[in-house]
Parts: sequence; structure tokens; C-alpha cells
Amino acid sequence: MTQGAAHKTIDARGLNCPLPVLRLRKVLLLSPVGAEVELLATDRAALKDVPAFCAAQGHEVEILPAEGNTLRFRVVRKI
Repeated sequence: MTQGAAHKTIDARGLNCPLPVLRLRKVLLLSPVGAEVELLATDRAALKDVPAFCAAQGHEVEILPAEGNTLRFRVVRKI
């Protein structure tokens, strides 16, 4: 993934489904095409929910190496 037009980090640690995806959606809606967003989450459901959301919305997603119990995702807004 290449560096996007903007970079933001969403800290959704401690939040349960669907809140991490809802926070990601809100930030992406307010960001320009090409923006890069990092999502931090601890809810294991995010491993399934975030890629499914990104696929449905047409965004690019990469699951990054976890740091302890923190899941990390890099999302690029494509549309």
C-alpha cells in the first residue's frame, strides 16, 4: 500500500462490534479519496468485520502485525 493523501489513526481499543467499523466508516466518509487510516482494535470480530466492510465499500485494507492484543489495520479510501 502506498502512502495516502492523509493519515489518521482511529483508536477503537476496548470497543466491541460494530463500533470499530462504525468509527472507521465515519472517518472514511470525512476523508478524501486516497486517505490512509490506521485502525487499532481489540475486538477479535474486527478481523472479519473490517475486511468485509472494506470489500463492500470498495476500500483497500491490509491487516498489519498485531501488537500484543491490539489488532492493526491500514485502510485506504478508494472511492
